[in-house]
Amino acid sequence: MPSQNPEHLNTVKGMDMELTLNNGVTMPALGLGVFQSAPEQTTAAVEAALTTGYRHIDTAAAYGNEREVGDGIRSSSLDRSEVFIETKVWVSDYGYDHTLHAWDKATGKLRVDYLDLLILHQPAPDRFEKTIAAYKALETLLADGRVRAIGVSNFMPHHLERLLASTNIVPAVNQIELHPYFTQPDVQATDAGHGILTQAWSPIGGITFYPGWGGEDRRNVMEDQTITAIARTHSKSPAQVMLRWHLQQGRSAIPKSTNPARIAENFDVFDFELGAAELAAIDALDTGNRNGPDPDQARPERFAMVIPEA
Repeated sequence: MPSQNPEHLNTVKGMDMELTLNNGVTMPALGLGVFQSAPEQTTAAVEAALTTGYRHIDTAAAYGNEREVGDGIRSSSLDRSEVFIETKVWVSDYGYDHTLHAWDKATGKLRVDYLDLLILHQPAPDRFEKTIAAYKALETLLADGRVRAIGVSNFMPHHLERLLASTNIVPAVNQIELHPYFTQPDVQATDAGHGILTQAWSPIGGITFYPGWGGEDRRNVMEDQTITAIARTHSKSPAQVMLRWHLQQGRSAIPKSTNPARIAENFDVFDFELGAAELAAIDALDTGNRNGPDPDQARPERFAMVIPEA
């Protein structure tokens, strides 16, 4: 079993909202996500975010825009050490040697010599032996100093337990679908019990109103009456209220936008605070209904997607 102590929980430091991971690495709680950001829009979005004040960018091999993320970081003129870069290994690159090479691909496209956080994109339970081998490669990359922290994405409690039983290092982060209509309290509790930071993808509920998985009978969380009422109270937008909800409950959030005004709005969440009753009211909106892909569902055609070389 992993040797790390689950009591090494994540902490928040000051109004800049830095989270301390279970290995002592600090990470800005709020980052820019680039899922479904077209490559031709990604560079400008990243540069706008860094100009606004973001210092955390989340991408993935499967997004097809790591190269443009790197271009945006260089365009910002910030030193590499000032930007926390997070990316993900796709399932087709699982397996020990393949995952070591996935690091080569990612760093080659981003044009960096280390990653701040590298995570496995899916549990892929239909080939979990490769998932375990991939995670062991992440452990090697961490030991070699080629990554500063490692983690997983879309892992449910049973996936985590299987992983922890076969590996040595507790993931620093578990990135999952999490917004007011789908809060996954069981996953959050399991993460907390192991000292794993829960990171929210679709943190402002985008997946509840754009086409894709889960059918079309969705409600737009941006228009939820509870959230809009809280937003009016604080003279903030619904998106800002949801992001503040994540941050005050100790989560990382990575809202996606390519609109410079929205990017700036999403970062303007450090000058107000939600009350306990407001946080509880948002918690109560959970429907228990997943809108993204089911992590237990085998998707062999999607999992076979080849990630190009750098």
